[in-house]
Amino acid sequence: MKNILVINGPNLNLLGEREPGIYGTDSYADVCKEITEKAEELGFDGCEIFQSNHEGEIIDRIHAARRDKCGIIINAGAYTHYSYAIRDAISAVKIPVIEVHISNIHGREEFRNTSVIAPVCSGTLFGFGTDGYLLALNALAYKLM
Repeated sequence: MKNILVINGPNLNLLGEREPGIYGTDSYADVCKEITEKAEELGFDGCEIFQSNHEGEIIDRIHAARRDKCGIIINAGAYTHYSYAIRDAISAVKIPVIEVHISNIHGREEFRNTSVIAPVCSGTLFGFGTDGYLLALNALAYKLM
């Protein structure tokens, strides 16, 4: 089973529209297409991409992943900085989780400098734009070898 889950949190559905100077001009659909193509190239059997603006839906999806996914890539958006519930869900599933952020969270507002989910993730990538997702796929493929 080499199925993975990519989770995108609040406002990521607005990629290409929301603050293009920070998040780029690629649409959410474009980014999802790149992720899917890279996952296929790396030999993953499946790559499910999920986006929600609702914390509980993200938690439910993390929980479900423990049954049929070998890893998760998550961009939790603003939940990164304060959602202990998402942190606990990640910790509970016992599969590799890689945290991704499009922007450099340490080069922005002070409240964005802390990730409460980072300590329970296998690794974190930030500041590489949407290429961070592709780098995370490479890292997950390597980790699962």
